[in-house]
Amino acid sequence: MIPVAVESLDALPLIAILRGLTPDEAVAVGEAIVATGFRCLEVPLNSPDPLESIRRLREALDGRALVGAGTVLTVAAAREVAQAGGQLIISPNTNTDVICETKALGLLSLPGFFTPSEAFAALDAGADALKLFPAEVAGTKGLKAVRAVLPATTRVYPVGGVDPDSMGQWLAAGASGFGIGSAVFKPGQSPEQVGRNAAAFVSAWTEAAPPR
Repeated sequence: MIPVAVESLDALPLIAILRGLTPDEAVAVGEAIVATGFRCLEVPLNSPDPLESIRRLREALDGRALVGAGTVLTVAAAREVAQAGGQLIISPNTNTDVICETKALGLLSLPGFFTPSEAFAALDAGADALKLFPAEVAGTKGLKAVRAVLPATTRVYPVGGVDPDSMGQWLAAGASGFGIGSAVFKPGQSPEQVGRNAAAFVSAWTEAAPPR
């Protein structure tokens, strides 16, 4: 397996978190999101039959978007995601065993952290990027403070409470990108509505992000 490069996220570092997605709607919803410019989709493992959704999304979007799993809490779960075709592993916590296994599988590792100690433990274990969670509790001041001690090249993705209007404030505080959940996808929404939600974030990113 060819390892996935974290740089593949940099063109548009927005991750759509599809909590509650079902396999039967996965491809239509995924296509609607990717059509707006998103290049990364996450199916949390506490969704209905998440591995099947990941399989279908990977097959439909291969070469156009990265597909992976969120809420990955164990080494065994990381292996199952890899077998389903997942390309990245995202967790709400810092579990160094999961991070090490993710990298051994050739997948991208984006573990969650809330404290500097967790952030450095994740980086030491090989994490490709960090998920600040819950971002709405840490706030932009919390991100700015931890940014002061992290290596400058560290990619940090706030998750939780980010909307198009606040994206610029988070970027000014040091955000590299964002994971976006219910503001993009809620169970029961049509693909058309999800596409409109996603497009609002792409537009906000284009306006707020510094030139690359």
